[in-house]
Amino acid sequence: MLDNSRRRLVQRANRLPALLLAKAGISPNVVTSVGLALAIGAAWVLSSGHLFLGGFLVLLAGAFDMLDGAVARLTGKTTLFGGILDSTFDRVSEGALFLGLLAYYADKGAYAEIVLVGAALLGSMMTSYVRARAEAAGLECKVGWFTRPERVILLAIGLIANQMLVILWILAVLSNIVAFQRLVYVRQQSGMQETGTD
Repeated sequence: MLDNSRRRLVQRANRLPALLLAKAGISPNVVTSVGLALAIGAAWVLSSGHLFLGGFLVLLAGAFDMLDGAVARLTGKTTLFGGILDSTFDRVSEGALFLGLLAYYADKGAYAEIVLVGAALLGSMMTSYVRARAEAAGLECKVGWFTRPERVILLAIGLIANQMLVILWILAVLSNIVAFQRLVYVRQQSGMQETGTD
């Protein structure tokens, strides 16, 4: 229910900007590519130590990431390749942001932050990986509320509010919990398939 409510809220928020992009003739893949370019730019800004500005760029990149699907649906250009491109660029974008932070904290010698960024990166990648592997095996795996949009928004808040140590702890812990939660869910689902139960 929470996932459905969140999806409806995002769709309402995206409708007007997606409609404008669609009317301008901008393809969903271009929107996806712009989001990636913005994320890479944000990563460079973060590596330079401009965390406040980087926070706004993270939000902007995240906005484009949420718009590509809406543009695809409005223009009728929802394709298998577009979905794979979107998922791939999502992983690259998030990885780039964390690498930007790693470069910044490595330059400062902030070892606690370095470990937390690494743990958050691992958790975010595993959250997506477990779902992808489950869906490739024919299982649905959308459990867990702390997914990429929440991680991006929380990261941006931490950067803008200059509260990164707290936010990194939250990202590191919750992203790994969700990855484990999805793994347990997949185990339960595969067990039901093996026994033939609903």
